[in-house]
Amino acid sequence: MKAPASINILLVDDHAIVREGYRSLLQKQPGLKVIAEAADGAEAYTLFKAYAPDVVIMDLSLPGPSGLATIARMKQRSADARILVFSMHQHPSFAVQAMRAGALGYVTKSSAPEVLVRAIYEVYQRRPALSADIAQALALEKLGSDRNALEALTAREFEILRLLVEARTPEAIAQTLNISTKTVLNCHYLIKRKLGVASDIELTRLAIKMNVIDFLELSGATE
Repeated sequence: MKAPASINILLVDDHAIVREGYRSLLQKQPGLKVIAEAADGAEAYTLFKAYAPDVVIMDLSLPGPSGLATIARMKQRSADARILVFSMHQHPSFAVQAMRAGALGYVTKSSAPEVLVRAIYEVYQRRPALSADIAQALALEKLGSDRNALEALTAREFEILRLLVEARTPEAIAQTLNISTKTVLNCHYLIKRKLGVASDIELTRLAIKMNVIDFLELSGATE
C-alpha cells in the first residue's frame, strides 16, 4: 500500500513509557506523525476536538471515561472520526463492542509492530482492520454453536457491565460515563435480563466466564 503524504495521529494510552515506545515506532514510518498524546479519556476527547487528527489510536483501559465511552463520544462529535483500537484485550467481545461504538479497527498489543502500522494505513483509508488473532477469534465465535450472550448488549451496556463487575457503585459509574444514575440502574436491569441472570453474583460469574474481567482484575479492583 502506498503511504499517504501525512497521517496525523492522536495516541491514547495511560502509560507514558508505552506511548513513548509507540511514538518512536510510528514516527519512523512513512507519512505517520504523532501530533498529540493523551493519558485518559477526558484528555483524549479534548485533544480530539483541538487537533482533529486523521487517526486516533485508542487503548480501552483508561482512567476515567473508558476507551469505549471515549470512542462513542468522539463519533458523536464527528461521524467521520477514524479510530483504531490498540488493546491488550483479546476476547472477541471487546472487538465487537469497540466496532459498535464506532472504531474502524482493532489490533491487540501482542501483535507484531508491522500489524499496527498496516492497520493505521487501512483505517486512514476508511477500511476495517483486525489483527489476525482477533479475526480468528471472531470467526471461531461465529462458528460456535453457543453464541456469545454478550453480543446482545449495546456498547453502553457492555461498558456498564464491565464497571459493575469491578464493584463500582451506580453513582460512580454514572459519573465515569457522564450519564444519570437512573440510566445506570435501568441498564443494570436490562443487562441481567438480556444475559439471563437473576443476581449480581450470577452476573459476575458470567462476566468472568466470558473473560470480560478475570480474577486478577477483579481482585485488583476491589482491594
